[in-house]
This record gives sequence, structure tokens and C-alpha cells, in this order.
Amino acid sequence: MNPAFSVCVYCGSRPGLNPEFATAAQEVGTWIGEHGGQLVYGGGRGGLMGVVADATLRAGGRVVGVIPKALVEKECAHRDCTELHIVDTMHDRKRMMAERADAFLALPGGIGTFEELFEVWTWRQLGYHDKPIGLLNTAGYYDQLLGFLNSSVEQQFMGDWQMDLIRSDTEPVSLLKKLVEAAGLSTKPRLDKI
Repeated sequence: MNPAFSVCVYCGSRPGLNPEFATAAQEVGTWIGEHGGQLVYGGGRGGLMGVVADATLRAGGRVVGVIPKALVEKECAHRDCTELHIVDTMHDRKRMMAERADAFLALPGGIGTFEELFEVWTWRQLGYHDKPIGLLNTAGYYDQLLGFLNSSVEQQFMGDWQMDLIRSDTEPVSLLKKLVEAAGLSTKPRLDKI
């Protein structure tokens, strides 16, 4: 069965200090699964990555993990994914994740999450895709980044139109609904998933 929609989630391979991060990751995965969706993510079992994947699976959703060979052991590949793709390079990973997604969502994470978010945002501004991008600002995690980005606009290194290419919210369900609807897809559960 084809999923109703597919959301690529970028997030930490660690849980982070604040327990709200894991709670938000669980809400994201649960909502995707309960609405007949598919999670596309980096294929790891640890941290927020594992939380969002496990929650999606428990809620009946599909999970597509994409992980490079070099990280299979380091990030403990999640062998319970509906599909687990082990690829040669990070470029292969990011390309496959982007191809399989209708929308992108960044949760709290580290340098890998930042890099993936900025790359997919850059691709959008260049017209390589027109898929919606979200930034989940759980517990104010991205407050300083958003402040810096707005400073870049004020200093005229970026335009308002570039900031308008990403949606930021503190509530997982609200942001997921906006992203899926912006992708032109329904957020209502499909009858064959009930």
C-alpha cells in the first residue's frame, strides 16, 4: 500500500538534554503513523532518530531508513525499518531521502541535522524542488538560529522570500499538518489505514 504522504525528518542521533525533545519526536512519529504516512529518515536507532522511527512503526506507519555504510555500526542501523537502504555515501543518502519525501522537517539535532536542513533549503531556493520545509522549535531550541537567520535578512545577505521558504512552529502536530497540506496532500487518515 502506498502511504498517504511521506515526511523526511532530520534529527539528532543523540537524545539531547531536554526530555521535551524526545516527546516531540514521539509526537511526530505517532502523528505520521496514525495518518497513514511514511517517515523517511537517516536510518539510525539511537537518539531522536530512534524515537521518531519507533513511534511511527508503533502507530502503523511505514519507515524508510537510509544510512551510509560508514555509519551502519556507528549510528546502529535500525533493522526494524519497513525499508532499510544501506548506501555508499552521504550524498547518496541525502539524495534518496529527498526523492522519497513530500516534505521535510528538522527536529532538534546537531551538525548533521543543520547541514541537511540548510542543504534542502538551498535546493528549494535554487528551484531543485518545491517541497515544503519545516523547523520544529521545541523548547526554544532553534530560537538563536532563527534570530541569526533574521539578522542575515537585516544585513541583506538573505531576502524575506528565502525565510518564507521554511515554516517554523513549536507544536509538532500543527507544523506537520501545515507541511502535508502545503505539499498538496491530505492529513486525514486513509480509510484503508483505519
